[in-house]
Amino acid sequence: MNKSTITIDVEMDENRVPEAITWNATDATSGKPQKSKAMMLSFWDGEEKTALRIDLWAKTMMVDEMADFFYQTMMTMADTYGRATNHADIVNDMKKSAREFYRKFREKQLKENKA
Repeated sequence: MNKSTITIDVEMDENRVPEAITWNATDATSGKPQKSKAMMLSFWDGEEKTALRIDLWAKTMMVDEMADFFYQTMMTMADTYGRATNHADIVNDMKKSAREFYRKFREKQLKENKA
């Protein structure tokens, strides 16, 4: 059996707020740690039937970057759900919701920038 290890390093300031996030995987082709401004990691506990999550973002991450990150994550979660279930109608609903989230974010950002 093959085994792959993923390592995540988080550098924090004195208040334990993430300043830098890097990750590396034994199967990665780059061979060196990759920088990231945010991460969402989820595990499914089958016995407890609960999702276990780690959500981190560096303090340098801008609000527009967070919106992009959420939009792209929501879209890829829909794709993953679709590959696992073949429930195209639900995938379409999920993607519609993601697009609506992003549209509302852009509207809000435009209003705030005009003020």
